[in-house]
Amino acid sequence: MYARDHALIATPIGPMKIEGDACSVLRVTIGAEGPPAMGATAPVRAAAEQLLAYFAGDLKTFDLPLAPVTSPRGRVLRDGLVALGYGETASYGELARRLQSGPRAIGQLCARNPLPVIIPCHRVTAAGGALGSYSAGDGPATKQWLLDHEQRHR
Repeated sequence: MYARDHALIATPIGPMKIEGDACSVLRVTIGAEGPPAMGATAPVRAAAEQLLAYFAGDLKTFDLPLAPVTSPRGRVLRDGLVALGYGETASYGELARRLQSGPRAIGQLCARNPLPVIIPCHRVTAAGGALGSYSAGDGPATKQWLLDHEQRHR
């Protein structure tokens, strides 16, 4: 196995560490520590640049090589989550119906998301538009910031 490359960028929701290799972006961690870095491999550098553009309000859709999903069903669920447009939200139940899945499966997909912001699990809300939980950064406060950011830059 090859060593992972990483970037560490400052964002309004805290430092973000982007990990990847020469082929894809593998993980994003909000709240990481360390000195700023832009990465050496093309996927990691592109992810850092695109995330900075997203936070500046200049990017609405990410175009990055992502770590492959291990199952066809997982790919369908991740693609369905990515299809939630910038500034759009859907409840766990609504997204589950769209993807012919269950709300619990959507909740697990979001909770286990290794690529927060890039895979926009922050756009999935609880029933009735309630915020719901968020497994990255400072939890619901980070989720609210991301949703507000997208509304401001729509």
